[in-house]
Amino acid sequence: MSLPKNKVKEIIDKHSRLEKELSSTELDSKSYAQKSKEYSSLSDIIKYAQDYSNFEENKKELEKMVLDGHNDQELKVLAKSELDNLIKNQEQNELKLKIFLLPKDEADSKNAILEIRAGTGGLEASLFASDLFKMYEKVCNNKNWKLELISLSKSDAGGLKEVIASIKGKNIYSSLKYESGVHRVQRVPDTETQGRVHTSAATVAVLPEAEDVDVKIEDKDLRIDVFRSSGPGGQSVNTTDSAVRVTHIPSGIVVSQQDEKSQIRNREKALKILRSRLYEFERKKIDDQRSRDRKSKIGTGDRSERIRTYNFPQGRVTDHRINLTLHKLEEFMQGEIFDELIENLDLQAQEEQLENLN
Repeated sequence: MSLPKNKVKEIIDKHSRLEKELSSTELDSKSYAQKSKEYSSLSDIIKYAQDYSNFEENKKELEKMVLDGHNDQELKVLAKSELDNLIKNQEQNELKLKIFLLPKDEADSKNAILEIRAGTGGLEASLFASDLFKMYEKVCNNKNWKLELISLSKSDAGGLKEVIASIKGKNIYSSLKYESGVHRVQRVPDTETQGRVHTSAATVAVLPEAEDVDVKIEDKDLRIDVFRSSGPGGQSVNTTDSAVRVTHIPSGIVVSQQDEKSQIRNREKALKILRSRLYEFERKKIDDQRSRDRKSKIGTGDRSERIRTYNFPQGRVTDHRINLTLHKLEEFMQGEIFDELIENLDLQAQEEQLENLN
């Protein structure tokens, strides 16, 4: 599908208009911030739009230099080389512009709530859940993202039954949204005496962090129960009823929080998680309605979908959605080549969107 010229012209005109508006002194701070963000986004693509728009004119000039009766053979060779490069660049410019014009996910720019839970595999699954959380911690450190622990529940083996954290930074959800699903590990557990490889799993959910303006929660829709916090084995760790269980009655979503000694703080954390789960719940309903007629390979929210296998004996990590295997498991677990996999997932998702436009 060729790119409509009016779409490219709109990009160029809007960039020019925003440039003039931002140089004026009539904008209030809120409008200035909004237009600055739009201008910055367009600045990343404007050169490709201008080159694409000027293609026909530049092509005619170079074709004339190649075909006319000019005696300068060296000039003709140079013009032919420039013409070839111009045509090649035009194809690349068209692809970049198509990707830029794809429908944007409004949640991409948001921070994220990361939830990891031990799945099948008993204590080994909880150890793997802990390893996954450490991996994401290292990714955050490498990228200067801010990770804040919301809730953590340890297993008897020192692993994690469940961990929930908030991750803040630039375009966090767009970087982590492909992580939702079942992560499978194949390795020899420390408790295995005969060296047999065991298979365990952990589930990961990445939710866009919702603000108050994204989701309005009515008090009448909530049931809030308080109870005494308990630690491993059920022993009491608090002498007051500080733990909180929040039930959103219309959706049936339940969030419990007991990490803080303060009931108020536990309530705040529970509502933060609830808000993000409700936001994702509504987004998924809309997405399901839009895509009933097709199934994308790149899922972004199905926690039951097996998305990745971490094979320690062979030192490989495989993403099953794009059939990509990297024989760099140790580096991956250190958060060092995380971008390589995400870029491939992003590219595949873009290709699927482009196919659906055709």
